[in-house]
Amino acid sequence: MKGIGDGSILAKDLTADKVKTRPKEKNPVKICDTTFRDGHQSTLATRMRTSDMEWMAEEMDKCGFYCMEVWGGATFDVPHRFLGEDPWERPRTLKRLMPNTPLAMLLRGQNLVAYRNHPDDLVDAFVEQAVEVGIDIFRVFDAVNDERNHERAAKAIKKYGKVYRAEICYSLTQPRMGGPVYNLEYYVRKALIFQNELDADIICIKDQAGLISPYDAYDLVKALKEELRVPVELHTHYTSGQASMSVLKAVEAGVDIVDTALSPFALRSSQPAIEPLVVALYGTDRDTGLDIEQLFKCGQMLEEIAPKYRDFLDTSRMSVIDVGVLVHQIPGGMTTNLVSQLKEAHALDRLGECQDMTAKVRAELGYPPLVTPTSQIVGVQAVQNVLVGPYKMISKEVKDYCWGLYGRPPAPIDKDIQKMILKGYERGETPITGRAADMLGPELEKAKEESKEFARTIQDVLLYALYPTTGARFLKYKYGIDKTIPDDWKPPRAPKTMEEIKKEDELIARAKAGKLVERVEKPIPEKGPGVRTFNVFVEDEYYEVEVEAVGGASATRVLPSPAPAATPVAEATKEVAPAPTVAEGEKVVAPVPGMIIRYEVKVGDKVKAGDTVVILESMKMENTIPAPVDGTVAAINFETGATVGKGDVLAVIAS
Repeated sequence: MKGIGDGSILAKDLTADKVKTRPKEKNPVKICDTTFRDGHQSTLATRMRTSDMEWMAEEMDKCGFYCMEVWGGATFDVPHRFLGEDPWERPRTLKRLMPNTPLAMLLRGQNLVAYRNHPDDLVDAFVEQAVEVGIDIFRVFDAVNDERNHERAAKAIKKYGKVYRAEICYSLTQPRMGGPVYNLEYYVRKALIFQNELDADIICIKDQAGLISPYDAYDLVKALKEELRVPVELHTHYTSGQASMSVLKAVEAGVDIVDTALSPFALRSSQPAIEPLVVALYGTDRDTGLDIEQLFKCGQMLEEIAPKYRDFLDTSRMSVIDVGVLVHQIPGGMTTNLVSQLKEAHALDRLGECQDMTAKVRAELGYPPLVTPTSQIVGVQAVQNVLVGPYKMISKEVKDYCWGLYGRPPAPIDKDIQKMILKGYERGETPITGRAADMLGPELEKAKEESKEFARTIQDVLLYALYPTTGARFLKYKYGIDKTIPDDWKPPRAPKTMEEIKKEDELIARAKAGKLVERVEKPIPEKGPGVRTFNVFVEDEYYEVEVEAVGGASATRVLPSPAPAATPVAEATKEVAPAPTVAEGEKVVAPVPGMIIRYEVKVGDKVKAGDTVVILESMKMENTIPAPVDGTVAAINFETGATVGKGDVLAVIAS
């Protein structure tokens, strides 16, 4: 590779005629910018508002990126759940403002942009609507790398002439690539399946946890370039601190496309920064051709609005890297979820136990890559194992996973664990071996019927189908059916405005200056007839002051007469608020914090011990909370969509 020191290219490029003197290389590295999706999803809990993307979109369009990833992943969930935004509007808006840059989205295969596998009719409809709002490139991955979970999405993408970028989730069972599961042969074999059998346009290595080391990146990219006829892309995260080195070695090995973010939203658990990469490759035979000054301008625009989101940036650690990921392999976003869940359960001191349990559960479930949704499936089960007891509480998604509804795991599931989890499972206790989606019936028409009171378009119907509880809540608010603003849409769930940030900064500045308590200005009263003048001497100086008793005329002080002894008040005359009525019986309590999805019973119903009383969503996984005893439902204490804490009484069963 031609070095930067060869000739005077760099010196010439710093002159006024830089555009003329900087040659275009035959094989430039293409850049997929992730600032508007994975950049803020990784660093700021996906909280970037569409309005903040709008005001800088035209400048981003001038950068010359190969594409920009702007949608998918959690950016479908968070806007409607926490920001009060319609997720379908974001790509439509950005397409209008960035006509020169192809837009990409992250699609979780048969999961789409949610947390379970969906039937084929929803996949077809979702891809069609994603194309309609402006998506050009579909980054499709499956959490267990089961190519069968790509099939339907790939077919739909090809139908509309869009780019199908097949992503292989990178994972390890040891510090470096190799071993019985995730070795070079595994990744090459998967890549060939996606290219030859599913007609992928691009093959991407998706390293969601930042695990790929520089020399493994070189070996893997080199092997893929030798075997494939389609472009090779590398997507990695900075979590472990290796990403910039790994990207550079991948470039040396011939990678065609790399994913980066603008520096304000880069590093930490996000992607490597684009600006240093551009300069590192400047004047070489892989020069990106991007203008560092335009990138800097866009970065400065990000810095202007960054204060809005500072509450979502994890500043609890001094380091911007997490070397712990090299040991426990838990991605940054998953760690954030673990911390959040444990805080709500008042058990943050047990984070270390949960990280150890995550490794154990992952091994028991067949070493799935820790990426959405398997990261949630494994992570939630690990938390529940620590807080409640090993497999004492099992989410619906874990049961579905062990039955095969998420596809074929990379390694066999522990037989004893699988048998225990599937005991009494509603679909059967024998796992399936075929394509998961073949076991699912159509859902689109059912969703249309269920949402007809508040859904106006097919996009509304799809939002409801993917997120029935939060989707229905958003759509009712959007169309004025329910004008109550959910607490989730307010800080700290939503970002602050710049006006709020300014007031907050002014308050902090006053506190630091010792001026937090301000002097209250009072009007000066008129002097009354009782004013008396006094000389006040202070060492060699004196001051003439006027004194008047409050109330004016008299300076005479009258001492009050002693109060008579208090007369006891009869207890019967006290006004005492009646204690709230509490239903008697056995309490059904929330074992972990979460949100009420629905109650399966109503007051007066007869239940037996073990019958499902309520479905509780915790860390986006559904958990069935059973009746502890036989009896009659005496009380239901929350409504659908309510947020509950650990230990809250959800219902009462009277014997």
